[in-house]
Amino acid sequence: MATTIHILNGPNLNLLGQREPGIYGAESLEDIQKTCDTVSGKLGVSIEFRQSNHEGELVDWIQQADQASAGIIINAGAFTHTSIALHDAIRAGSVPVIELHLSNTHAREDFRHKSYISPVAQGVIMGFGGYGYQLAIRAMCTLLESTDSL
Repeated sequence: MATTIHILNGPNLNLLGQREPGIYGAESLEDIQKTCDTVSGKLGVSIEFRQSNHEGELVDWIQQADQASAGIIINAGAFTHTSIALHDAIRAGSVPVIELHLSNTHAREDFRHKSYISPVAQGVIMGFGGYGYQLAIRAMCTLLESTDSL
């Protein structure tokens, strides 16, 4: 499977390992990316791993990924709960999207219970810390394989 998966990360994820490690874990985003590179290599896919604190940049990347990749994994951070723009960009696309969160957002503050991404995603992975990225890559590969076999 010669496939590229875009992994897009939203605001404050550049602070992983420093910001509230009791919630988000001790791994840095760079640590997670290295693990993603290893896992994707073993699965025979390539990844494009990006992070931005800017909503518009994430919208641009979603649109680009829709043209250049087989699927998108997105940890939109706080934009999950506020961004109709991200929702619309994903909805306009044609590739599968998996929503990802390090923490279980349903076990946190009420405002984190609403996601604008979930209604336009094929699935949601949350609450597994950095390991969730590995699960998301594997899930995306399974999605892509099942789509290829149709």
